[in-house]
Amino acid sequence: MRTEPTPLEAIVFDTDGVVTRTAAVHFAAWKQVFDPFLAAHATGDDARPFTDADYRRHVDGIGRYDGVAALLNARGIALPHGTPDDAPGDTTICAVGNRKNAAFADAVVQHGVLAYATTRRFIESLHDAGVRTAVISASKNCQMVLDAAGMTDLFEVRVDGNDVARLGLEGKPDPAVFLVAAERLGVTPDSVAVVEDAVSGVRAGRAGGFTTVVGLDRTRRPGPLAEYSDMVVPDLADVCLVDGALERAERPRVRIGDIASALTDTDLPRMLEDRPVAVFLDYDGTLTPIVDRPEDARLPAATADELTSLAQVCTVGIISGRDLDDVLGLVELEGLWFAGSHGFDVLSPDGERRQFEQGAAALPGLDAAEVALADAIEVAPGAWVERKRFAIAVHHRASAEADIPALEAAVAAIAEGDPTLRMTGGKKIFELRPAADWHKGTALRWLADAAGLAPDTLVVFVGDDVTDEDALDAVRAEGLGVVVDTEDRPTAAHMRLDDPSQVAELLGRIRAEVEHR
Repeated sequence: MRTEPTPLEAIVFDTDGVVTRTAAVHFAAWKQVFDPFLAAHATGDDARPFTDADYRRHVDGIGRYDGVAALLNARGIALPHGTPDDAPGDTTICAVGNRKNAAFADAVVQHGVLAYATTRRFIESLHDAGVRTAVISASKNCQMVLDAAGMTDLFEVRVDGNDVARLGLEGKPDPAVFLVAAERLGVTPDSVAVVEDAVSGVRAGRAGGFTTVVGLDRTRRPGPLAEYSDMVVPDLADVCLVDGALERAERPRVRIGDIASALTDTDLPRMLEDRPVAVFLDYDGTLTPIVDRPEDARLPAATADELTSLAQVCTVGIISGRDLDDVLGLVELEGLWFAGSHGFDVLSPDGERRQFEQGAAALPGLDAAEVALADAIEVAPGAWVERKRFAIAVHHRASAEADIPALEAAVAAIAEGDPTLRMTGGKKIFELRPAADWHKGTALRWLADAAGLAPDTLVVFVGDDVTDEDALDAVRAEGLGVVVDTEDRPTAAHMRLDDPSQVAELLGRIRAEVEHR
């Protein structure tokens, strides 16, 4: 007889990297302590600087004394353990750990703590559904961090480093801290889920027999988390509660206002570290500002220089809704991939051009629609038609707002009258495209394959419009999506930028990270 699963009663959340953006603060504090220590106490390769890989492998998610011992052991350094009362210094494991704690506390006081807005939204939705919540941390600073981030009100129970010390609990991957949280909630592990961003944490969740273990992949390296998790997601916006169980959401529940700037998000350097990178971008509104006439959207010299430099160290491509020849005329740069007409027309860096037959099948319908639109746009004075090879754009930037609904209805009627066409929208445009399963997202996947990218490549896509959401969706699970917009609308992006000038700055930062290796 089949046993029905126990309904989800509670979820236990880790703190750093799940509730608060403190993983990078912890990393910076560890680096501040370890780099001079290693320079003074190690030789040869063992004296190399502390890296994000070291952080993830040796100290992430466990108590700081255990972290010190693990890192020093990996570097061939032996220190006595000492006692927790040791003054911050470098003579014992506890002294080094206490030095790190002081550096972390100073950083919190100086810079504050940011919360993940999407985590708050997710937890509030759990409370609405009657699911209880607890938070755990290996750090004794957990309460200070939650207070600084304004997230204390979300949790009924907290189990932190003070409890670990007082109760003599083993650190992760032992599940003790999660089990204590469940006990204090008065629930059993088979009705509790665990949310963690560290390998040691998901291992603990699995070892404790919890009903669901969710791994949050903040650095886009899902493999290690996947071994012990029921699902790995980039953010809690990608998880939803369905019939009392956690499931991966079909589309992330993210708004642009929820996400951090790519220029300040401390997860970005960790994503870029020690791996190949490929960067693909939209053109209008992303590399250049939106202008009244498309022919005036010229690539700024500074942005062109950044694209050229970046293409020397990684794969770079432009995926635009413009005709390919139009894009090539505006971006006279070598070494890039180009995809025009939302990906129906592609040019590789070696000059090979390919047009996909899915778009060719709609050409007769587009020709007929172009004729019909000449009369249809009269309902909105100021609107004009731009014919592309594989699409038709109806621009209404110069039309009165009151006339837009009638124009939209007229364009929709033309699309509905031809099964080879579909209507889409964008910033101040309506567009007719081939009704084929091909868009910027499928084009991006095709380009990544055609470029021969290594499996561990971080694929970055930067776009500004709703027409770019297909590509942002394509990189949601394991890549990086950046939206260039200040409107607080839904998006599949992970990070945001305000305008094209910031895109040029982001390209420079990515190039610097890649060149620094």
